[in-house]
Amino acid sequence: MAASESHPEEESTTTVLLALGANLGVGVLKLIAGLVSGSGALLSEAAHSVGDTATELLLLTALHRSSRPADRVHPFGYGKERYFWSLLAAVMILISGAAFSIFQGFSTIFGGPESTDLLWINYPVLAVALVLEATSFRQALNQAKRAAGRGRRSVRAYIRDPEDPTIKSVVLEDSVAIIGLIIAGAGVAMHQLTGSSVWDGAASLAIGALLVLAAFLLAQTCKTLLIGKQADLRLIREISARLEEQPEVVDVVDVLTMMIGTNRVLLCARVDFVDTVTAGELERACIRIDAELSAEFESLDEIFIQPVPRSDPTLRARVLHRYGRVLADSEPGPAADSAPGNTTEREPGGAGSAATRVEP
Repeated sequence: MAASESHPEEESTTTVLLALGANLGVGVLKLIAGLVSGSGALLSEAAHSVGDTATELLLLTALHRSSRPADRVHPFGYGKERYFWSLLAAVMILISGAAFSIFQGFSTIFGGPESTDLLWINYPVLAVALVLEATSFRQALNQAKRAAGRGRRSVRAYIRDPEDPTIKSVVLEDSVAIIGLIIAGAGVAMHQLTGSSVWDGAASLAIGALLVLAAFLLAQTCKTLLIGKQADLRLIREISARLEEQPEVVDVVDVLTMMIGTNRVLLCARVDFVDTVTAGELERACIRIDAELSAEFESLDEIFIQPVPRSDPTLRARVLHRYGRVLADSEPGPAADSAPGNTTEREPGGAGSAATRVEP
């Protein structure tokens, strides 16, 4: 199967495994070079790779455990476990990578002078590491591009606000790794040219600062998803538009969504139905709408449709408080008294147009 046709779960696993192999191999090379040459920057980079390796193991755990099916204890499945393990990965980056790099930086700066005779050994190690990290980064970036394409978003927007934190984690790790290798190389070169290990220590501190930033960005993403983030705004608008098109529907009063896993969305739609439909017709309409939405939007995992009157003041106040505006007309229009199949046309962009009314 071509990469572009691979299942997103398989893509994520491949991306993480490739990053794991690269970090493991690079970490061993950096550690050997750092111990032989005494370079604080290389030892910081070795700690960085060890942290990244542990992070990939946590991400593999996230991929495995989040794919378990729903049961009676977790009726919506285990999709959010991916967010939890990704959060632990961010903590691992902070503890094992950033903390050691900062410690090593200060130790190098305030320690005694170090020999520069064997610093040359760091350059081939850094070159090999750069190739391996670039290969891993390319895989992660390609997956991010495909995921962004499926959601019709830019790559930058997807990485900033992803549905799958494992992709962001690998992209962030590899980006920081490539920048860190360049910083380490510069620190080693300046140490060799000037004979001062301060440059080496400064490079370690810079690498530590980069890791702190990466850990913070990943943790923020995981926090938002764990708390309960709504689905992509474009998806919400399209769902609202489909609901508005149904012959039994007068207006969409409220649309609630929440990400319950990667490519898994929980939907609750509060809808004002035509008053003349019978209870049996209403049941059949809800079943049909559920099936149509599930067929069109594959990411919808669970769908709840609640019939409500759009004129209810309590519900309208809740919607107004959440979105800053109500989503439905305040007074029933001609469609409210019509039978199913006899819908009243809405003007594009008017109060009944979901494309202009649903906002985060």
